[in-house]
This record gives sequence, structure tokens and C-alpha cells, in this order.
Amino acid sequence: MITSLLAVVLSLFEPADTTITLQGVTVSGQRQREFQMRSSQSAVQISHDYLQQHFSGSLMQTLEGVPGVKAMAIGSGQSKPTIRGLGFNRLAVTEDGIKHEGQQWGDDHGLEIDQFAVDRAEVIKGPAALLYGSDAIGGVLNLFSNHIPTEQLEGAVQLFGRSNNEQLGLSAKVGGRLGNWFYRANLTFIDYADYKVPTDSIQYYSYYIKLKDQRLRNTAGLERDGSVMLGYAGYHFHTDVRISDSYSKSGFFANAHGLEVRLSDIDYDHSRRDIDLPYQWVNHLKVLSHTTWQTDRWSLEANLAYQNNLREERSEPVSHGYMPIPDGSLERRFNKSTYTANMGIKMALGEHHELSAGLNSEYQDNSRSGWGFIIPDFKTLSLGAYAFDRWTLSEQLKLNAGIRFDHALTHINSYNDWFLTPTAAGSSEYMQRSADIKRRFNSVTWSAGVNYSVGQWVLKANIGKSFRVPIPKELGADGINYHIFRYERGNANLDPEESYQIDAGVHWDNEVLCVQVDPYVNFFPNYIYLNPTSQYVEGLQLYHYTQARVLRYGVEAQVNWMITDHWDVELKGEYLKAEQQSGQKKGYTLPFSTPWSADAGIKYSFDWHGQGFLGLNAHLVGAQHEIVPPEKPTDGYWTLNLSAGKNILLGRNTLKVALHADNLLDKRYYDHTSYYRLIDVPEPGRNFSMMVGLEF
Repeated sequence: MITSLLAVVLSLFEPADTTITLQGVTVSGQRQREFQMRSSQSAVQISHDYLQQHFSGSLMQTLEGVPGVKAMAIGSGQSKPTIRGLGFNRLAVTEDGIKHEGQQWGDDHGLEIDQFAVDRAEVIKGPAALLYGSDAIGGVLNLFSNHIPTEQLEGAVQLFGRSNNEQLGLSAKVGGRLGNWFYRANLTFIDYADYKVPTDSIQYYSYYIKLKDQRLRNTAGLERDGSVMLGYAGYHFHTDVRISDSYSKSGFFANAHGLEVRLSDIDYDHSRRDIDLPYQWVNHLKVLSHTTWQTDRWSLEANLAYQNNLREERSEPVSHGYMPIPDGSLERRFNKSTYTANMGIKMALGEHHELSAGLNSEYQDNSRSGWGFIIPDFKTLSLGAYAFDRWTLSEQLKLNAGIRFDHALTHINSYNDWFLTPTAAGSSEYMQRSADIKRRFNSVTWSAGVNYSVGQWVLKANIGKSFRVPIPKELGADGINYHIFRYERGNANLDPEESYQIDAGVHWDNEVLCVQVDPYVNFFPNYIYLNPTSQYVEGLQLYHYTQARVLRYGVEAQVNWMITDHWDVELKGEYLKAEQQSGQKKGYTLPFSTPWSADAGIKYSFDWHGQGFLGLNAHLVGAQHEIVPPEKPTDGYWTLNLSAGKNILLGRNTLKVALHADNLLDKRYYDHTSYYRLIDVPEPGRNFSMMVGLEF
């Protein structure tokens, strides 16, 4: 059956055209050198074609082909990005110049961004707080969905699906331009069932759990996204307004959230597409405005945005500790509103000298409700100003340097339980979970870099200091996080996190062979992390926030060899080492540290009634025995994966087909960065993803 499927696919596919060197991508050496000279940081640009032809379910699973980028997945439809092992509030995700603000601290939901509205993406590896602020201490994922239509009417319709969780989806977009005015609209609908794993049973602590048809009960979900943009694009003036709304609903694995299957009357095995309790839903509304005004010597840019992230977790009411059985199923509700205003100016001070400066401001208000507690209400205000200078001494040598100042104010409200807890004195009280806390943070950050090109070589280096303000969860958490099986407790005395990093890059190519090596060293004087302990609270392991000196260093390497016009080979790999140099766990690494990994891929390009490609990839991941007790080690593994693509011209229209197959051999393995490995849940088994789209 697989052979027949591949035979059909071989007759359909076409190679990508983009500005980066990833599997399925062909670039010219000159084009690569020009891109490498743009920034002294390690950066990768990803085209729209790459996003389509490497579709793997979620946006982050699609981007996992970029060295240093990983998707932290939980469930079948949710994943979060990490860059060089750093994620959540250490990684800034921006959409059209505005930092995306959801409940980033949550481990169990995705980005709340319509991946099919994204035209292109950019990954900046390493600290980028100079331009983006606090959360960019680990890197930036820039997403762009502001493509300006060139025709009076244009658009696309895409059908897609995945075999493992029986996902079905439809996405449509339409746009047009009349003179200087343009518009765009997108709609996306996705539904998926419980996903499969290559095992018949798992163990949750001492409980033996049998799975029906190898599926994780109640991991089905859905997603509904829509957006509309209206804009004006002139020669000197551009402005647009975009409104988007993203809604998703997904179940929590029923055997993990309080062992519902054992205690509940719900028939979780009735249907693999039902979304029963416990489940979550998230709605993210975003309104943003982008305006630029430019002349030959300078340009002025303004970005304004309002975002509202509304999230609910619902589960069957049960008692925990001294908490009696509550009324209703609303366990947690978070309502977060964010107001953002960014201003920037670029000035040409000479033919080879450019100065950039800007102001950033953001205000957040997050309120909670429900009978379960983990983080308190909070308000935050952050203000920042930066200046960045770039000199082009020659076509071969470019220098840059910048400085930034930030001020942040965090106000956490006090919270007391709604139920009484007995005290040692024999009385009862409404226990305080969070005190009223006001913290102010100030920081100066800086960066300097150099790019040098000689012959077929491009050498670059960047050194800088970044910072990150402790988030309210780190300061004031005190509750159960069922979905990742632990009790979390904050620390109101945490200091701002600082980072010093040196990045280097070596690039060489001769049109046939391309080699890229990116080493880095990263030192945190006061890294903030959840420290696992041997204590248990309400039946779950206690993790508490602490700080330690941490040294991190690693390297990413990639080789592309164009053997012939039809065959090319790609080798890539990454290694990361982290070590705590102070605190209770001195000498240990960090929890959920990324093991080394390597990829070997071969691609065949052909031209049968239209260009196409077929690629095979072997993905190897090393064992991770460097752990933080009582964390457990994870064995290494390897998987075999396939990708293919083709564009078929139908008059002025284009039919695009893409296939991606993961874990072809249906191997059973565990991802060390996945929380589900804590309850013996392996990664998904064999999975085919397919997309068919028509562009007009």
C-alpha cells in the first residue's frame, strides 16, 4: 500500500524556492552570502513554499526542520516552539511586528495563530532582547501574514489531513488590490480525533492503564481561525489594519487529569472524536495596525495592537486535599488583555551608515476565576527604548552595535482559598496562596557584532547581554498543574534573569557544496527554572521556582551537497550542553534538557509534466542521561521520514500537493522534552500528513 501511495505521489511533486538551505530547498551561493551578511546573529528565513511543502500538522512541527528549533508537543494538536532549548517566556513570537501575548506559561496549548495565514517566517537564534524586549532572551520567531496582493482578485483553497489523529482541515484565503488599496481575508477549520501511540498500555505512577485501539482517550480537538486585513500601500506611505480571531478546543488525556477514567461515569471510549471533560478552550482576539512613512533618507514605523486571550479549563468537580467538591466544571479561567504600542525610526546618516531607534510599551491585565488555583490576578507595565547603529565599512565588512533600557512594573494581587483549611492551632482559615506583590525591574542591555566576507567564506560573530523579567507565574504560582503532572510553587523574591552570549557563524559555499556551522556560548548568572523535588503535594511531585548560575553552550551544523541537477544530500545536527554552577543542583543539567540530534536526508528532483521532488530523511536523537534528580533518563532513537511536493500549472492557476510522512517504521520512542514521557506515553506512531491546494 505504501509503495502504491509513493508511486502516485512521485507523479505529482515540485521543489521549493526560498532563501534558506533546508531540505527540499535549492539556493544560489551568492544569494546565501547576501543573506548571511544581513545580520551578525544566526538567523533563518522560511518561505511560504517551505511551510506548505513541509506541512506536519502544527506550525511548530513544520518548522522543526530548522536546526536549533524544536516543537514541545502535548496532545495531538498543540505544540510550542523552543530555540536552542529555550521556550515559553524566553522566546518571543511576533506576528507582523507585534509580540504575540497569550498565556505563554501554559505548557498544554499552542500559539493561537492561524498557521495557514502565515506567508513567511524568520527564526532568530540567540538573545534578541535589544530590539524585542524581555521575552526574547532565547530567540525570536517572526511570523508575517501581511503579504500585499498584486492582482485585483487572488486567493487559495487548501484541503489537508493527518492519518494518526484523523485530522481533517480546510483553509481558504482571498485578497485583492485596486490602485493603492488592498484587502485580505482568511478562514481555517480543523477537526481531529484522539491520536495513536505504538503501545497498548501505559503506567501512571503505580496505575496500569490499558488503551483502546492504541489511542490516548480524550485528546481530540478542533480549531477555528479567521482574519481580515484592509490597507493602503503608496510609494512613501503604507498603513493597514488587521483583525484576527483564533479559537481552539481540545481534550486533556483523560487518564492523566485526576484519573478520570477510573473515577468518572463518562464513556471515554464511546467515540474517538468526542471532546469530553476534562478539556480546555482558548480564544485569541487580535487587532493590530501597522503604519510606515518613508523618504529616501529615513523611515518612520508605528505598530499598535490590542489582544485578548481568554482561556478556560473545565473538568469534573472532585475534591482535593481540604477542598470540598466544588460546584460546576469551571476549574480555571484566565482573561488576559494586552495593549501594545511600538515606534521606530531608521535614518541613513551617510551612504554606509544607518541608525535605528525605537520605543516599546506594553500593558497587560490578567484576571482569573474558577475553583482551581495556580496563578493570581496580575497587571504588568513595561517600557523600553533602544538605539542600534550599523556601519558598512565595505562590501566585505559590516559592524553593528546597540544599547537598550527597559523598565517593568509587575503587580500581583493576593489570593485566598475559597474553602477553609485546618491550622496547627486547631482552628480553620482561608489559606493564602498568593500575597499582594509589587516589583519594579530595570535593565540595560547591549549588543555588538561583525560580518566579514572573503571569497567563498562568510564569518560573523555577535556578543551581547539580554535580560528577562520574572513572569507572574514564577513569582506567585501555588497549585496543581494536572496536565504536566506536578504541583508548582512560585518565588516572590526572584531577580530579573540575565544572559551573556557569544554567537559565531562560519559559512562556505561554491554553488555545489554549502557548509554552515554556528557555535554559541551562553551564561546566565541567575537562570530561573522549576526545580523538581522529592516532596509530593496532593499526590503530585512538587516543583518550585529557583535561580542558579547556568552555563550553556552548543553548536549547529549543516551541509548541503548538490550532487547533480537531480540529486542533493543534506546533513545537519545540533548539540547543547547545560550545567548548573550553583544552588542545590550544582553540577547537574537543567530539567528536560535537549539531547543531541542529527539528520541525514537525500532528495531527488524531477521534471515529469512539471517539476517535483521526493525526499527521504533519517532523524537520530541521542540518549539523554544528564538529568536533574528525580528526573529519569531517556533512551535515544531514530525515525525514518519522507517528504514530497509538486506544483501543477493549470492555466493561470497552480495546484499544489504536498506529502509528509513521519515515523514510517512506526517505532516506539520517548521524547525527553515531552511531559507525557513522565507517565510512560510514547510519541505518536506512523503519521502521514497531506495537503492539496489551489492558488488562483
